[in-house]
Amino acid sequence: MPAEVAVSQGTVLYLDGVSVSFDGFKALNNLSLTLDPGELRCVIGPNGAGKTTMMDVITGKTRPDQGRAVFGEAADLTRMTEAQIAHAGIGRKFQKPTIFERLTVFENLELAMKADKQVRAALFAKLNPEEKDRISATLTLIGLQTSADRVAGLLSHGQKQWLEIGMLLVQEPKLLLLDEPVAGMSDQETERTAELFLSLAGTHSLLVVEHDMAFIESIARKVTVLHEGSVIAEGAMDKVKSDPRVIEVYLGR
Repeated sequence: MPAEVAVSQGTVLYLDGVSVSFDGFKALNNLSLTLDPGELRCVIGPNGAGKTTMMDVITGKTRPDQGRAVFGEAADLTRMTEAQIAHAGIGRKFQKPTIFERLTVFENLELAMKADKQVRAALFAKLNPEEKDRISATLTLIGLQTSADRVAGLLSHGQKQWLEIGMLLVQEPKLLLLDEPVAGMSDQETERTAELFLSLAGTHSLLVVEHDMAFIESIARKVTVLHEGSVIAEGAMDKVKSDPRVIEVYLGR
């Protein structure tokens, strides 16, 4: 399995007829989706629509019963382990931030960058200038440059979310999966997160699953709507919002 996956042209991600069943319940039902390099895609839908299962398939946590999941030009995600998929360049952020609360912001980023090494070894290994620059640039990007020496547990909820996004960014992923990234954030933090995601698009491909419609509207280029494990609508936000099926199953609630 190649560590580097070529995603320069064509698509970053291609899901083709993916189905997943749990005890007879179809979590995904012939789901197909294509994501372009540098694209910022928003995925919305009611609870139980299959959004988390879709992310689980992309990251190798769940194996589909049928269909294909292709990353870059040729990497078949359904045949790779979770570790291989992460190494190939797919980073996932879960709803609840998973950071090292007792370490500083800087140390969290340092550990994430050396994620394939033992924690103890990683903290005692000297950073080279390039690694220091990468951490410094990431701190600026996520707005925590003045908090580098703060203990992570003392950060606000929003800052913890940004730190976790930074921990993914230092690993230089090609595709970022972000699950309800603004849940529990203040209005100001939500606004800052929107700016961050818009600044990442182009350099990274982002797949954002979120229920906060105001946030989605502030960042959306293209929106995919899932319902009962299938895509029921896709396109610009205005088009999706006026789709009768989307209003019926999701927006009308």
